[in-house]
Amino acid sequence: MSVGLSAADHAAPSPARTAQRVWPSNPAVALWSTMVGKKVVMAVTGVVLVGFVVGHMVGNLKIFLGADAIDRYAVFLRTMGEPLFPYSALLWAVRIVLLTCVALHITAAVQLSRMSWAARPKNYEVKRSIATTFAARTARWSGAILIAFIVFHLLHLTAGRVGFRPGEFQHLAVYHNVVAGLSLWYVSAFYVVAMACLCLHLDHGVWSMLQTLGWNDARRTPLLRASSRGAALVVFLGFVSVPVAVLAGWVR
Repeated sequence: MSVGLSAADHAAPSPARTAQRVWPSNPAVALWSTMVGKKVVMAVTGVVLVGFVVGHMVGNLKIFLGADAIDRYAVFLRTMGEPLFPYSALLWAVRIVLLTCVALHITAAVQLSRMSWAARPKNYEVKRSIATTFAARTARWSGAILIAFIVFHLLHLTAGRVGFRPGEFQHLAVYHNVVAGLSLWYVSAFYVVAMACLCLHLDHGVWSMLQTLGWNDARRTPLLRASSRGAALVVFLGFVSVPVAVLAGWVR
């Protein structure tokens, strides 16, 4: 006796499901495409840049120990690692890392701003700054001024291309170059303004970095806020002490 088969029995078996990709092919790119990823990039590059700023400030303060101390420090930066590494090799490696961090930091900041604006395309009828600080509200402006200052600073005291009379800039004569370069009041004034912007940027940046890395909580928030502002103020005073001392004649 034959048994009849239904249409369902004759149907072709359904193909196996294609496995869904759970982990992206490039996790770094996937992370970068998110707001959280960009904030992490800003925090990590911020740590590197803050470390450089503190080290650079300490090096600058050697000017108060005399010409020999800061000039020998400049030579050390170029000869460290010799003879294992060529002259200035490690210094250029540090410069490349710093420039990369600056580029990533700026790119992440710009893209975060665009993502934030896109999330709220309609302008508010009344805009109030709630639970924020002056440093946070001016972070974009202070960052833009700092970029202009970095370019000027590299052309000024690093390369000697601007701010000096012909033949006045002397290679590795840091003490002489600082005194000659900052003796002009408007150049020193620009340095002070830029360091004020750095102070504001550090205050906001360090606090934001601590939040991004998850180090803040209700109990530690007051201490961490005070620490970020205190560190920013110390850096400001350390940097501006040099142009002030040159203009006052304490360093000459």
